[in-house]
Amino acid sequence: MEAPGEGYLLRVMGQAGDILPVGSILAWLGSTADEPLPSVNDAAQSAKSANGEPTLKALLLLKAHGLRRADVPHSGRLTAADVERHAASRASQQGAVTPAVWPPPQTPGRLEPFSPERKAMMRTVSWHRDQAAAGYVELSYDPVPWENFAADFQQKRALMISPLLSLMAWRLAQLAAANSHTNATAASEGTYLYDKVNLGFTVQAGASLYLVVVRDAAPRSAEDFVRELGELQRAAMKHALTPEQSSEATIGFTSMARWKVSRHIPVLAPQTALMVAHSAPVNGTACLGASYDHRLLTGFDAVHVLQKLAIPPGEIP
Repeated sequence: MEAPGEGYLLRVMGQAGDILPVGSILAWLGSTADEPLPSVNDAAQSAKSANGEPTLKALLLLKAHGLRRADVPHSGRLTAADVERHAASRASQQGAVTPAVWPPPQTPGRLEPFSPERKAMMRTVSWHRDQAAAGYVELSYDPVPWENFAADFQQKRALMISPLLSLMAWRLAQLAAANSHTNATAASEGTYLYDKVNLGFTVQAGASLYLVVVRDAAPRSAEDFVRELGELQRAAMKHALTPEQSSEATIGFTSMARWKVSRHIPVLAPQTALMVAHSAPVNGTACLGASYDHRLLTGFDAVHVLQKLAIPPGEIP
């Protein structure tokens, strides 16, 4: 984290790899190297003053569940646990099915706590399982027109890496803007249509899987989109993404062509209706797949998007 100003780092509250409670003090900064640390009472008062604002995770969950701060009972600072508890209680009252909880395994082993990245993956997969009525369709297509389109784009802009996947994701953002029901999620009273297209794009960085997000992607030029997505990919590879760069996706694109995978079924990102999967070609034919929330889209809707995505645009804006 970058310090808010110049000074001296007096003390760090924890060790590398520690997970600190949300709202706790991470470190003490001072204007001089020998400045005394605040007393315990002063620190408690400082933490208490922060109780008026929800944590960042709580704010994200409020938006995901369509809740207001005033809707959630809590004492002190509103936390993610408060929001999740209230959302689970509300779902129970509405007759939602509570997932079965498996007993701990009896076979000898050890517990390895989830990393933040794996916690995010667990939340995503749990939403796909528990909330969305997930369906899947796929379409075979000729990959050559897209490969030629990307090669021409790369040559004219002297790019070092093929922009094929970035350009396909850019095209998906345009298609989502043209069909608002693919850029949506299910709400208790109907379909929640997003005002802007935030394109989520999966990035594998070592053992971590990220979903980076190009915000307001639809009106961007192809060149601007490719550049922005490239910056997000580099940040992901450094494990340096900000919450804004990896949250609030409204539609998603993923690819396993890098590993020569010819087809796969992707998991929907939370609060989305469509995730498109790109795969490696086999014998001159490639496959585009799509997981979709059947509460909002039919198989025809998903196939219609894939049919349009399989053909590159006639020219580069």
